[in-house]
Amino acid sequence: MLADLGERSSDIALQCSETAGFLGELNRRIQGDSSRLSNLQSNMDMLVASQSESVAAAQELSLTARRAGHIIADGHDVIGLSLGEVAGLVEHVTGLEGHLRRFLKVIEAVGDISEDLGAIARQTRLLGVNAAIEAARGGAATQGFAVVADEIRRLAGQAGESAASVGDKLGQLDRDARALIGGVEANIVRGRDVGTHIDRLRLSMAEIASLVTQFGERSDAIVTCTDAADGDVSALRQGLFLFSRSSSESAARVDVAREQVEGLEGMANAMLNSAAHGPQKTRNSKYIALAEEGAEEIGALIEAAVAEGRISLSDLFDTGYRRIDGSEPAQYLNGFTHFADATLQPLLDRHTAQDGAIIGCCLIDMNGYLPTHVSARSQPQRPGAHDWNMEHARNRQIFMDAQTRRALDEEGDFFLFTYRQDLGEGRYRALRSVFVPLVFAGRRWGLYEVGYLI
Repeated sequence: MLADLGERSSDIALQCSETAGFLGELNRRIQGDSSRLSNLQSNMDMLVASQSESVAAAQELSLTARRAGHIIADGHDVIGLSLGEVAGLVEHVTGLEGHLRRFLKVIEAVGDISEDLGAIARQTRLLGVNAAIEAARGGAATQGFAVVADEIRRLAGQAGESAASVGDKLGQLDRDARALIGGVEANIVRGRDVGTHIDRLRLSMAEIASLVTQFGERSDAIVTCTDAADGDVSALRQGLFLFSRSSSESAARVDVAREQVEGLEGMANAMLNSAAHGPQKTRNSKYIALAEEGAEEIGALIEAAVAEGRISLSDLFDTGYRRIDGSEPAQYLNGFTHFADATLQPLLDRHTAQDGAIIGCCLIDMNGYLPTHVSARSQPQRPGAHDWNMEHARNRQIFMDAQTRRALDEEGDFFLFTYRQDLGEGRYRALRSVFVPLVFAGRRWGLYEVGYLI
């Protein structure tokens, strides 16, 4: 009956180990989700702040649009008046061409008159010359007529000079008038272009006014949408808060359940270990015997090596673990590592091969450090392959769980426990393990472990 109780305790302990592993993984995932949820809440807080800024910006945008609409409307009227005045000025400038051309015709007419006056002056001068000649022929009797003839010549000369001067000034006036007409014609062309630009400007102003109106309408729509989004964001934030609180409570409950299951696992393991120390044989007796034989052989080999000076006690008990660069998960070296690989690993391989149910044999020091392991679990690490390394490169790593810690701390010739072998990333394997204490020079070094599945 005691043996049957031990077996049942073993089954319960295994089931507790598996359940605790599942709960631990569930709790780890919940904690991870809670962490991500916390980050999401932080992002949500930033989103709320941004949303508040967006609402304020949208309201300011709508207000600005209304102000712009009023300014554009007022400016449109002012610009319309200004453009009308400019258009009138352009029309006035273009009308100057006709006046200037009429003025040019008047100048031409006056020039013709000036030429006629010059011709009259020349004829009068000839007349004066002829009169002087006739007066000279008449002698004293025509002396008075000679004086009149001289006066006629003098007046004719003055009239000719005046006519010539008027002609010169009229010529200069004609040239200036024609140059002015040329400039006016160029300005007329520019005025017509300005008129075209004014028409385009009027169209542009009308389009701007239309765009401002549309901008105002869109701004009002944005304000409406941001107000609605603000309410949705607030509701989402509240929902995230409630979900986060629920997740935290769930994680706490799962953790409590895990602790309770681990407590039950501990009690079942205590019953299993007690049954294993009884006189009756069980399915575990074979593996207990193999573990004790292996521990005795390993212990004798190490003691002989210490006695022969092949390894010192300081190297054997070295806890100055030196991390191997680039290892992931972390692997370490100490003074015992190379001796263990070279001398003890072949024994571990041989002991593991004694029974097909044995998963592996290994050494564990008081801190959970495995200086070596069986060859199948001592493969070189693969870069970036964390999960593979966790399972196939277990040597030189540090592992610690509740049952291993219990076996390290308690006194006894051996311990039979079930426990969860950590395979990394929340993966576990429930094993039965026999732990046999190793003592050298009167000092507890650690454990020899045989893990098996039955």
